[in-house]
Amino acid sequence: MKEYKVVQMKLGLTNRVKNFENLLNQYAREGWIMVEIPPGWQVIVFERDKNR
Repeated sequence: MKEYKVVQMKLGLTNRVKNFENLLNQYAREGWIMVEIPPGWQVIVFERDKNR
């Protein structure tokens, strides 16, 4: 079974690419995999196995 997390992106005005990279790496360490960034939305959808 999968579980999902929707995270609102708040990257700031400077260092946006580095902040985005840090955000992805933070969730990756917790076992989350980025699934989608819906067009026109400021969110990222992550998924992982619920019974890991």
